[in-house]
Amino acid sequence: MERFARFKVSLLDVGIALVLLLFCVAGTHGASAGDEGGRDADAVAYALVVLAALSFVVRSRYPRTVLVVSGAAVLIYLAANYPYGPIMFTVLLISFTLGHLLPLRTALQWVGGYWALIAVVAASRLLGEGGDFWRDASLGAIGSLVAFAAPLAIGAALKTRRESQADVRAEQARRAVSEERLRMAQELHDSVGHGLAVIAMQAGVALHVLDRNPEKVRGALEAIRDTSRSSLDGLRAELQLLRSPVTDAAPRRPVAGLAEVGVLLERIRAGGVDVVSDLSGASGGDLPPDVDVAAYRIVQESLTNVLRHAAATRAEVQIRRSGDELLVDVSDNGVGGAAAPPVRDDDGSGTGIAGMRARAEALGGRLQAGPRGGGGFAVHARLPLAGADRAADMSGSTP
Repeated sequence: MERFARFKVSLLDVGIALVLLLFCVAGTHGASAGDEGGRDADAVAYALVVLAALSFVVRSRYPRTVLVVSGAAVLIYLAANYPYGPIMFTVLLISFTLGHLLPLRTALQWVGGYWALIAVVAASRLLGEGGDFWRDASLGAIGSLVAFAAPLAIGAALKTRRESQADVRAEQARRAVSEERLRMAQELHDSVGHGLAVIAMQAGVALHVLDRNPEKVRGALEAIRDTSRSSLDGLRAELQLLRSPVTDAAPRRPVAGLAEVGVLLERIRAGGVDVVSDLSGASGGDLPPDVDVAAYRIVQESLTNVLRHAAATRAEVQIRRSGDELLVDVSDNGVGGAAAPPVRDDDGSGTGIAGMRARAEALGGRLQAGPRGGGGFAVHARLPLAGADRAADMSGSTP
């Protein structure tokens, strides 16, 4: 709600106060004309009505102050034996306001005290009017208690609902932040982890042929240079995302996709693994962006595992389409057979395989990874091409 800059009051509160003022002033004259037992409304009565109504201008900012000011005006009005009239509607509104803005216990204390004062003043008026005091006092106490309690309960219920909705929004925001952090962690793991694996392999090759084949050493060092540069670009892009507000432009480095899979395969070949590839499903450039990124990262992580764990000499990569699915297969002839554990991962933490599986499942697909019967290790992923624009969950959890 827009507020006046200087006075810090809500336009809604100003509107409520003005409507209440007009209603109370107009109604007080009618109440005075129809009540033969009380005093006629005079200038003092109207001044009290105006004070009780206009105090609601600061209702949202100072609810306790409104109760004190408006409540005092109402109590003086009743004690002066002016006729019951529209001024009593301020009681309903202040009870609602305290229930809506204050903690329930605090609201109960303030409203309960106000009700007790009103009851005492009303009882003193009954004593001067004659009639059946106890019957009239009992009915008046019950009626006034309902008049105080009902608005208070409604206000408290709306406050609880508002806070619940705020908690839900806060939880959604926390979940979004958490998922984004997990996504960035997975991206860093995939890009930087792959780069380090290639660098380690090339460094080993260079050391092995250092004295015998200078040209091969040069090639290995050039591969280390190119791979480290690419990995650093990926690291900078993710760090830029972490540093920048969500409204900033996207990172300068584009998101990896199957268009870069050829460069990826050359890095693996430079590491001493013969890679045979069928990339027919990657051509055309019409893949949904999420599928494109997921397929590339699955191939990258699978080949990184080949370099780091398989001791393989040959790997096969197939990317093809079958109906409305993109099929990704990566296999090798390394030590992923019977002598290896059922699921091979990069560091035992579950990040690699679980991360690939999470990427596939976030798109509505599935991924299988494990030893092949004839030796080696295989990764098979099925990624649906339709409805793949959902936000990926990089938590690594599986059903």
